[in-house]
Amino acid sequence: MAVDPGGKSADDVIRDEFIGVPADVVAQLTGFNDPRRIWRRLFAELLGTFFLVLVAAGAPMVSVRFEGSVSRTAAVIAPGLMVMAIILFMGKISGAHLNPAVTLAFALRRDFPWRRIPGYVVAQFLGAILAAAFLVAVLDVSALDGATVPGEGISLLSAFLVETVLTLGLVSVILGTASGAQNIGVIGALGVGGYIALAGLWASPITGASMNPVRTFGPDFIGGEFTAWSAYLVGPLVGALLAVGAAWILRGPGGGVTGSLAAQGAIAPEIQKPNKL
Repeated sequence: MAVDPGGKSADDVIRDEFIGVPADVVAQLTGFNDPRRIWRRLFAELLGTFFLVLVAAGAPMVSVRFEGSVSRTAAVIAPGLMVMAIILFMGKISGAHLNPAVTLAFALRRDFPWRRIPGYVVAQFLGAILAAAFLVAVLDVSALDGATVPGEGISLLSAFLVETVLTLGLVSVILGTASGAQNIGVIGALGVGGYIALAGLWASPITGASMNPVRTFGPDFIGGEFTAWSAYLVGPLVGALLAVGAAWILRGPGGGVTGSLAAQGAIAPEIQKPNKL
């Protein structure tokens, strides 16, 4: 607990400043820094997912609004750079999942508590919806202009398979850079962001290279059209399951210190195997 030069704790200072304020309000103020408060993690996931979808869906929407202003190369690299930045600025708060497939993978690796999954997923979906709604409001174009859909002549099955393989690679990179054997600290942000950009460079004409159910859901929800969303929901989830299996083959079970810190952030993490890196 922080102590000021006068010998008072931070909580004592707040209490002195709010004499006469109801006890429940003072409790909220003095408990702001309580690391067990889940709302900080949830806000981080909502905010991070908002910015991810803002860039991922925003690039093609801006290109429609200002014809040809954003190239395909720029549009697929931008989300990778944004994810890199998000991991660096808030990864220690929530783990910067930004993706239900990533949350599921961390839980299956025993690096993330199962009971936190619903809150994370709701925050991620809400962040994606808010981003799509914001883009429509400021650009006055359809949210579907920022949607990820199968390319011309690409079947729903093919889209599912591509999204599965792309997500297998993405989650493998995430789990690999979060493990005790492969951990590379903040440079993990470069690995994840770089993979997203590279995947988009070759696969965006096929499926849009979503690799994230909420990235696809946000524009689809605001645009009111879910024609191919099943491929973008099931594909990433199956890819995440495969990545967890690959991680077990490569590195054995999870639940160690490094993986848990990467998955949960540094706010009161729950580590199942504290003696394992």
